[in-house]
Amino acid sequence: MPKIKTRDGTEIYVKVQGSGQPVVLIHGWPLQADSFDDQALALADAGFMAVSYDRRGFGRSDQPAGGYDYDTFSDDLADVIAALNLSNIVLCGFSMGGGEIARYMSRHNGQGIAGQGVARAIFISSVGPYLLQTDDNPNGAPEAALEDMKANIREDRAAFFDDFFEQFYGVGFVSSPVSDGVLRWSWAMAMQAGLNATLRCVDAFGRTDFRGDVASIKVPTLIIHGTDDKTVPIDATGRALARTLPDARLVEIEGGAHGIAASHKSEVNTALLSFLGAEASYVERVAQVRAGE
Repeated sequence: MPKIKTRDGTEIYVKVQGSGQPVVLIHGWPLQADSFDDQALALADAGFMAVSYDRRGFGRSDQPAGGYDYDTFSDDLADVIAALNLSNIVLCGFSMGGGEIARYMSRHNGQGIAGQGVARAIFISSVGPYLLQTDDNPNGAPEAALEDMKANIREDRAAFFDDFFEQFYGVGFVSSPVSDGVLRWSWAMAMQAGLNATLRCVDAFGRTDFRGDVASIKVPTLIIHGTDDKTVPIDATGRALARTLPDARLVEIEGGAHGIAASHKSEVNTALLSFLGAEASYVERVAQVRAGE
């Protein structure tokens, strides 16, 4: 089933690897499902079903004129879950993908359109509970930064993403936690998205307040966030989310920037598998392989 059709007729590209308890991986902006391949393979090897999909407007999914808001995104998620007949689900969202989890849990009561239940939630570098800087959210991202992003994307999207991904992964003048190949791969994924979707999603993830939604998250939750994330600052998001949820575990990746699923994939994969109860021997083996031992 490479594509499923949502309730408004949009076709969403879906990837499934492995079998077992399903872990639905929701990618960040401006990427696509392939950005979760390292995690999907580790999950499948550990006995889970890894389900990833391209958000509408991105990757191989349709690029409709509208629907770039979190009500629609959460409906798309519900339709993916229903089409695959998933149950006992783990939801894992990276960056803006964390917003889908929060809105899905409140809008769909964690059930989806066919009654499937969510067992656990995972937020990686997530924008929730609220990214925008306001009087009651002083550690958030300034509104001017969002407007500058959109202006630069409109002027020269290709050049913008050349610079954007260096900050995204924490690339410095002397050292880089990812290869040039990862930077080129990320740029290519970003350029596959529609311009309209790329712009509209800046407002969606930057301005949507999920503080009312997170009250609906009552399942065990893992939060993974880099301490040096300049794209989605940890104080306004990861740490704030951990304080809000009743059953949350916060894993801080020391020195990690935003794209920790690639730059710190050993730590991220180990945290994921441990949280999901994978056998300790397997978790240790994955960590050794990813570290090149």
